[in-house]
Amino acid sequence: MRNKSFHLILLVAALISVLFYLREDKVDVSPTKEEFEALEVLAPQTVNVVLERVYLDGEKSEEHIEETILSMEDFWAFYEDWDLIEQNGEEIVFRKEMHDISPLLKINGYFGITEDGILTIFEGEPNREKVIQSFFYIDTSKLKSQHYIELEKGIPVKDLRNYEDVLQVFSDYKAEEI
Repeated sequence: MRNKSFHLILLVAALISVLFYLREDKVDVSPTKEEFEALEVLAPQTVNVVLERVYLDGEKSEEHIEETILSMEDFWAFYEDWDLIEQNGEEIVFRKEMHDISPLLKINGYFGITEDGILTIFEGEPNREKVIQSFFYIDTSKLKSQHYIELEKGIPVKDLRNYEDVLQVFSDYKAEEI
């Protein structure tokens, strides 16, 4: 009986040794943390890109794009004219100062004058409700009647040059500090 117990213990020990040997000999194909992070960098990465445009008239627009980054170098080169504002793992925000007026002004902006005599841009033909941008007081006593009628009716903002020209013309009628 003692001999049987010895053989049984020997068999169990041999079995444990074989199992231990097989377990150590097994090749671990799962990547380490460092290898996994390296794989993530090499794999295409999808991020949300927000492009903020700030126009001369103070308007801001945002464009949201889902970008798949294949090469970080190419990605940064593509946006080199933009200022990086914020970045996290899921979103990158860029901003650009535009040397232009906003599309809103080009489509539906009108110079006008408020009841208080302030040169203002309205959304749509001048009314007192939809102010987009205000500039300065105009001395209406110096203002030519033709210019006053134009401002009452509304002068369309067509493009940047028109915007700057109108401001230049009416800056001659700018009132002293009130």
